[in-house]
Amino acid sequence: MSMHTEQEPFPRVALVTGASGAIGKAIATRIAATPGYAVVLLCRDAHKAQSTLAEIERQTCNSQLRYELVDLAHRCSIDALAERWTGPLHVLMNNAATTPRQRTETPEGVELQLATNVLGYFRMIMAFRDRLAEGAPARVVNVASYWAGGLDLGDLEFKRRRYDNDAAYRQSKQADRMLTVAFAQRLSEAEITVNACHPGDVSSNLSRSLGFGGHERPEQAAVTPAWLATEDLGGRETGQYFEHQRSVPCRFGADLAAVEALYEACERYG
Repeated sequence: MSMHTEQEPFPRVALVTGASGAIGKAIATRIAATPGYAVVLLCRDAHKAQSTLAEIERQTCNSQLRYELVDLAHRCSIDALAERWTGPLHVLMNNAATTPRQRTETPEGVELQLATNVLGYFRMIMAFRDRLAEGAPARVVNVASYWAGGLDLGDLEFKRRRYDNDAAYRQSKQADRMLTVAFAQRLSEAEITVNACHPGDVSSNLSRSLGFGGHERPEQAAVTPAWLATEDLGGRETGQYFEHQRSVPCRFGADLAAVEALYEACERYG
């Protein structure tokens, strides 16, 4: 990982959601340590945002860092961020996720994992697609998972099924991989690539909520997402799913009828 030792121009801006979490912070750090990048940290908690920013600045010597407070479960919070944003965006790293043990709804009445893990990704891309087009060639990286499956298009919010946070999480990560394909098709003419990846198995608040541990360090988990954000391949490939810096066939993304049905379902939420 390279580090900034002097002031350099920062022509490319990367926005990282969930930046105060274990994996999000590691991704933001790795991008910030790459010459030529300014990084905007999206967090919900001001204290965590400030401490995360200070830690990344110490580690990378990159002074071109800032944070924004956003709750990705709420469309109005995302819209407010987009409205106050100035200038182009070059990299959107959709990483934020939540896994409440009990079924929880947002004030708008949407199940929280769907609202954050799926609609949060969808709404961020929609809200920033014009900014990404201004920064083109630009990239969207959706942090998904190999732990994915069980999507029920007729019961996205677990109103019919018994809620289980692991099942809801797996569904959300399948959805993220499918939305990657949907947006790759729609944004290609704007020179915006959209790819998804599995970051790694890290012990984090999220993994512990799911009842798992984790054998990898956050720094290891950041490698593939940051690689897609900054290296040449991430600007050439689109609509792909990656594990350990390698493209892996995604059966979820290959079901184009389901991909379109999911996109339309997300659209209906607004």
